[in-house]
Amino acid sequence: MSFVNKVTMLWARPGADTAQKDDVPWTLRYAGRGLGTVGSFVAILLGLLNCLGIITLNVSCLIAGIWQMLAGFIVIVCEAPCCCFFIDYVQTLSDKMESRPYWNKAAVYMGLALPPFFLCFLSLSTWFGSGLIFATGIVYGMMALGKKASRDDMAAMATGGTTPPGAPMAVSQDHTVTLMEDPDVWRPN
Repeated sequence: MSFVNKVTMLWARPGADTAQKDDVPWTLRYAGRGLGTVGSFVAILLGLLNCLGIITLNVSCLIAGIWQMLAGFIVIVCEAPCCCFFIDYVQTLSDKMESRPYWNKAAVYMGLALPPFFLCFLSLSTWFGSGLIFATGIVYGMMALGKKASRDDMAAMATGGTTPPGAPMAVSQDHTVTLMEDPDVWRPN
């Protein structure tokens, strides 16, 4: 059994289909899951460190730390429910998030990561902890964009030829004109 198959078996969800449902590369899929899992652990620990702002009477950093720990917990529940198996509703919440489109996960993770930045902007633990959750949202956003077109499809669209199947319809502009050829766009000094 190859290393990739072993890793796939370790990261597989219990009861999930083994067939790939979309065109997302496995590297992005495991990057999102791994970054979400590790990033949420780091966010929880750094949120706890951020809560020590109560010693200096910095209430906004205390609230940011609590929010960061809550965001880390939500992300770890969605990405690695095996870490929280002692809570009853974790598996149902994880399955519900897994059935949602990737852009929903990206929006939730980015939305969870932003408030600590605004509450405690100068704290390095806020930047690193919430930044990892935000990076997880970015990875899921990239997965939502989908697979890149083939080289032939992109070349056909660039030359103004026929539109390949599944591509958007071309706009009524001339796509063969470059900036150097269009006198209205570029003028030498």
